[in-house]
Amino acid sequence: MPKLTFKPNVVSKRLVADLPERSRDVVVSRYGLGVKSKSETLDAIGKRYGITRERVRQIENHAIKLIQDSAALAKESQNLASLESAIRELGGILPEHTILSEFAKDDETRNHLYFLLVVGKPFTLAKESNDFKARWYVDHDLAKSVEEALKQVHAKVKPSDVLQEDQLVQHVMTCLDKVNAKYKGKDTVRRWLELSNCLMRNPLGEWGRAEAPGIRVKNIRDHAYLALKRNGSPMHFREVAKAIEKLFGRRAHEATTHNELIKDARFVLVGRGIYALASQGYEGGPVIEVIKRILKSSGPLSREDILKRVAKDRFVKPNTVMVNLQNSAFLKKDGKYALR
Repeated sequence: MPKLTFKPNVVSKRLVADLPERSRDVVVSRYGLGVKSKSETLDAIGKRYGITRERVRQIENHAIKLIQDSAALAKESQNLASLESAIRELGGILPEHTILSEFAKDDETRNHLYFLLVVGKPFTLAKESNDFKARWYVDHDLAKSVEEALKQVHAKVKPSDVLQEDQLVQHVMTCLDKVNAKYKGKDTVRRWLELSNCLMRNPLGEWGRAEAPGIRVKNIRDHAYLALKRNGSPMHFREVAKAIEKLFGRRAHEATTHNELIKDARFVLVGRGIYALASQGYEGGPVIEVIKRILKSSGPLSREDILKRVAKDRFVKPNTVMVNLQNSAFLKKDGKYALR
């Protein structure tokens, strides 16, 4: 991974040093470049000076323009070129949060780095839209080609699709006909995927639209869904709770997990405290309903065949199945069991 050859806070302090006192204070306060490293609102600064928020905005914009036209910024050209080169190395267009987290380890440094993006002439901000997150780029043609490719991929992914990351990367790469070959690496494409507001990645590394099953993860139920999906077979609610902690590092109380599984139609109770996913073909209902579904689809069956088939859907003792086979209201026996 590329590293910066300079300290953002040192550069930003040199850039604001020659501003008029009030302009410098406005910029330092707005971008969190001071001791507190917390940005202030236009209203808060306006109240301090007894001026309107719009006037504060005007002072801020004028100060930024002064910096962009200053000899101080020209002297920092090598440092800004270093930042530009680092962004190009990572793909040339990146989500704002990716740049800030990649090159700054703390909030204070991120504030200074963001300020350099704002005043630096190589860097262009594209605001957040329905399709994409807020992003910075250093090459207009590259940014346009990448966004066009991602829009093509957006159109291809169905609302119910859940894709492995390599599948989605390959989709993007097939759409990058206008992009220089040096950018067509899998790691670069993975970073470009982070630009998308239409597609999301879940904690298991799977991609899909936000509304796709198991993609947007917000609560214990969602984590339980992914745990059961990863396992591929039914699990006791205690096992689900442990899996959530192991896979996602999230504390999951057993009783809470059980309550959440009961409430959600995505989960099917298939035994005493044992749950499976409806999306994996399991259906709810008591054992007699399972037997009725089996006989309806297969026709008359022997006791042994029914026991085997019920065992695929329910974790119950054979005696429980035998008791239900005596239900003459729904079943009849003439050598084999059939629906009445």
